[in-house]
Amino acid sequence: QVELVEFGGGSVQAGGSLRLGCVGTGNSKSRYCMAWFRQQPGKERERIATISDMSTTHAAESVKGRFTTSLDDQETRLYLEMDDLKPEDTAMYYCAYSTRSGFESCLSVQFNTWGQGTQVTVSA
Repeated sequence: QVELVEFGGGSVQAGGSLRLGCVGTGNSKSRYCMAWFRQQPGKERERIATISDMSTTHAAESVKGRFTTSLDDQETRLYLEMDDLKPEDTAMYYCAYSTRSGFESCLSVQFNTWGQGTQVTVSA
């Protein structure tokens, strides 16, 4: 059973940067998908970045060019580098894990393993 723990959230002014991390323990699979989601108050959870175990990535239009996700496959550590943050990026950020393999599958998979979330607050 994989457990995920996020870290690195906090408060920052608009235009600033933050780096989120997610540590996955108990992973025994060599093929898997991971992703970052965020949820703003009163809104549905939004997938913002997807990465395969081969480090192929996809970013949502809302964050493309500003957010970069990367994976340390050896330790199942997922990162989200967030630059040029905007007040509308304020949300709870979650990492997710799936044993589905293949990047195309990663883009459509329904994740069933989640971290507890970390809050990001961007002030104007």
